[in-house]
Amino acid sequence: MIQGVDMDHTYDFLSNYYRNIDEDSRLESKHGQIEFLTTMHYVERYLAPGAKVIEIGAGTGRYSRAISGQGYSVEAVELFESNIEVFKDKLEPEHHINISQGNALDLSVFADDSFDITLLLGPMYHLYTKEDKQQALSEALRITKNDGVLFVAYCISDASIALGGFTLKHFNVEDFILRGKIDPVTFDTFSLPEDIIELVRKEDIDLLMEGLPAKRLHYVATDLLTGFISDTVDSMSEEEFVLYLRYHLAICERADMVGATHHSLDILSKMMG
Repeated sequence: MIQGVDMDHTYDFLSNYYRNIDEDSRLESKHGQIEFLTTMHYVERYLAPGAKVIEIGAGTGRYSRAISGQGYSVEAVELFESNIEVFKDKLEPEHHINISQGNALDLSVFADDSFDITLLLGPMYHLYTKEDKQQALSEALRITKNDGVLFVAYCISDASIALGGFTLKHFNVEDFILRGKIDPVTFDTFSLPEDIIELVRKEDIDLLMEGLPAKRLHYVATDLLTGFISDTVDSMSEEEFVLYLRYHLAICERADMVGATHHSLDILSKMMG
C-alpha cells in the first residue's frame, strides 16, 4: 500500500495520459471486443425494464452509449475533460445520457440508494491506496439501491508481467524488481501514479471487500487468454470469432483460470446496511 499519494500529482499524470490515447479503439479490435462483449454480457443479465443506471469513470462513453442504445437512461460521471469532450462528440440523438464531471471518491451529488445498476469500470485502475479504493467502492455502493448490482473492473498483475514483461518486453522485469515495483519473491506489484495503471491480484480485491455491505455474484476474467493470443483472435473469421467468444464465456468464471486475465470484473449485489 502506498502512503501519501498526491492527488494533484496523480491527476496531472492521468489527464496527460487520457489526452493522448484512444480508449474506444482499444475495445474495437477483435481481441479488444472480448473484454467489451464479456462485460456487456454480464451487464445485460441484470438490466431490467426501467432500471436506473450510472457509470462512474465513464471515459469516452463506450459502455454508457451501448446501454443507452438499448433504451435506458444513463447518468455518466467522468473526471477528465478531454474524455468528456470525446464522449459528447459521439452522442447520437437516441442516446439518453446525462454527462457530468466528477470524482469516484466523492459522489455526494447523488442520493443514497439511487441506482439499480452502478458501473465502476475505470476508477480502480488509477487508485493507489487501499483507503482510496475502499472509498470508491463505498461511494458506489452507497448510491446503489439495496439488491442493486455494482460492476467493478480491475487490472490484474500476473498477465501483465507474463506478457508485457517476459514476452513483449515492454518493461524489464529484473529492473522493476530492483526498483521495488515487483516483489522478488512473490512477484506482487507496487504502482505509483506515474505508472498510470494500478495492478492487483484477486486476493487484493477480496481484501477490499471486507466490511462492505455487498456479496459477490460473479468474479469474471473479462479477457482471460485473449491477451496472449491477440494476433490469432484478430485474424479469426467471423464464425471463428463467435465460436471463440462462446468458449471464452464458458470458462471466464472458472476459479482455476481467472488469475491469467489482464482485466477482471467483480460483480456485487448490495446488501441492506
